[in-house]
Amino acid sequence: MAKRDYYEVLGVSKNATEEEIKKAYRKIAMANHPDTHPDDKDAEERFKEASEAYEVLSDKTKRQNYDQFGFAGVEGAAGNYSNVYRDFSDIFSGFGGFGDIFDSFFGGGARSSRSSQGGVNAVRGASLQYTVTISFKDAIFGTKADVSYSHDDACDVCHGTGGTGTKTCPTCHGRGQVSRGNGFFQMASTCPTCHGSGMVIENPCSSCHGTGLKKKNEKLSVTIPCGSDDGTKLVLRGKGNAGPNGGPAGDLVILVRVQDDKYFVREGRNVFLQVPISFTQAALGCEIEVPVVEGGKVRVSIPSGIQSGKSLRLKNRGVPAFKGSPDDRGDMYLTVIVETPKHLGLKARGLMKDLAAALGEDSSPSPIPFER
Repeated sequence: MAKRDYYEVLGVSKNATEEEIKKAYRKIAMANHPDTHPDDKDAEERFKEASEAYEVLSDKTKRQNYDQFGFAGVEGAAGNYSNVYRDFSDIFSGFGGFGDIFDSFFGGGARSSRSSQGGVNAVRGASLQYTVTISFKDAIFGTKADVSYSHDDACDVCHGTGGTGTKTCPTCHGRGQVSRGNGFFQMASTCPTCHGSGMVIENPCSSCHGTGLKKKNEKLSVTIPCGSDDGTKLVLRGKGNAGPNGGPAGDLVILVRVQDDKYFVREGRNVFLQVPISFTQAALGCEIEVPVVEGGKVRVSIPSGIQSGKSLRLKNRGVPAFKGSPDDRGDMYLTVIVETPKHLGLKARGLMKDLAAALGEDSSPSPIPFER
């Protein structure tokens, strides 16, 4: 089933304030709380859907990307519900039991006790973003770009483990959670010391001080596929920051920015170009040479009597599908602009008067209806 618009999910307008978004999410989360609907799969889905929407709309950058590019602008950002828990747990302050709900639904996320890789307290590393700016032509036909960036890598002394030996966490005493509040109204959250594992490293590595990480400069050659557009995101799995204590690495997200072209404009898989022609070329018809996006020029026949603003279609001269075949392209639309001469010599003026007389031009023309 297709995703619903995030604003629709929360029942707020696109101009909603942060407080309105927060209140709307709290209302839906409480109404579809799995503790009160243990066997209601529809409530569970509504809870997850609202959490995903809130995770995007509560973040200014993600919300801006979503408003501009839709779901494509937040690809990979939504769905990490642990961010909702970590950054907005205060929404549910004073409501007992909500810590358990987030534990069960958000799968631990950034606070998982152990990773399938690494040792105690191992968590997944953060993803990074790198912006690559390319030309209009390179976006259409693809190119390669060199990416130089710095990221966290596994410590070469402890090999990313952070040290040796384990002991019970002194903060949570092995429970992996700490509680706050009094009496009935208590909220459990992941222990900040052991990140939920209940254990800590007994002998931290002296080189990385127990983090299992070191800084590394890296250079990659990234392939930008044909058909890429401004705002396209390419995800390089495992090329982000290494996880603390031997956890798996995050991703490197390549954000593609495309420079505007002076003459060509792109809409989807089609490109548009406008060229001037003279009054006589429009009246008599002609052949002209026009540039194309791949470089060079092609000859185009202009029919006699063409009107200014009329577009001609040049098939298969547009943009290939994203990651598709370079030979399967959209179209190019050529718009002709008839230029009226601003300065006429005596001979040209005389010829124009003779032409006007021959055409029997109307000095009281009827209006032309707008095309709606």
